[in-house]
Amino acid sequence: MPKPIALYARVSTGEQNPEAQLLRLRAYASAREVVALEFVDRASGASRKRPSLDALLAAARRREVAAVVVVKLDRVARSVSHLAELGEELRALEVDLVALDQAIDTSTPAGRLMFNVLGSIAEFERDLIRERTRDGLEAARRRGSKLGRPRALDVEGRARVGRLRATGKSVRAIARLLEVGVATVARELERLEA
Repeated sequence: MPKPIALYARVSTGEQNPEAQLLRLRAYASAREVVALEFVDRASGASRKRPSLDALLAAARRREVAAVVVVKLDRVARSVSHLAELGEELRALEVDLVALDQAIDTSTPAGRLMFNVLGSIAEFERDLIRERTRDGLEAARRRGSKLGRPRALDVEGRARVGRLRATGKSVRAIARLLEVGVATVARELERLEA
């Protein structure tokens, strides 16, 4: 008897319904007349740790599934690095990856090529974004722009930290009074002591 396949569906929030994905995945399994195990997560795709994805990978590591089937690659991974890691691990385990909407099936040479091409394009795009961001920051620096988050305390707020501390107020009390974080007050006190 052939190994079952793993059907993986993911929605981002509890209000969303994975049923549309599951119907397509079940139809795929039914057309191939294979047993399917279903794994469903209600979690952000940015999170690498998801209960059902972890269970699916554990089943793959135990050699209990022949393939992982998703509607789209972004259901299983949002980042190129995560997708590449998953793809590499599944390949090493001899578990195929099938993405219905992208016509990717890593059990075929064309599917492996398509998977690698999409991964390369996504990596290229990530590198372009990184380069544009770096160039934009450098141009802003040359124009004299202040980069980063604005200070939580202005000049008067920083002076108040010192005055409040001199009256014996705790760091937590000062933070509460000035409506800033405890770490902000602690940093300002360190700066004042230096």
